[in-house]
Amino acid sequence: MLCMGALVAASFGAAAQTYGPKDEGRRFNDGSKVVCKNVEVQRNSRDPNRIAGTATGAVVGGLLGNQVGGGNGKKLATVAGAVAGGAAGRNIQGRSQQNNGDRVVERRCERQYR
Repeated sequence: MLCMGALVAASFGAAAQTYGPKDEGRRFNDGSKVVCKNVEVQRNSRDPNRIAGTATGAVVGGLLGNQVGGGNGKKLATVAGAVAGGAAGRNIQGRSQQNNGDRVVERRCERQYR
């Protein structure tokens, strides 16, 4: 059991290797090498999971859905409105973040195998 734990820990340590610009061009015995590229990345997203847009959309959709029907139909319309509004709010916030985001260029490096 102890041997198995050591083996699992060693495998996680081996897979966690990262490379930076200082490693660019580094070659390994298996013929692989480290290659770096400039990548454009968005940086200013304060709400990457779009929770605010989802919550706002769900509330507005639920309120609008609550205005429709009566009895069980009203409950169903409220739930459907909340779900649809949440999806719409998430989508709207995502497009807004994408259009208004600060973009920076980062140097990303990875090991390429032949």
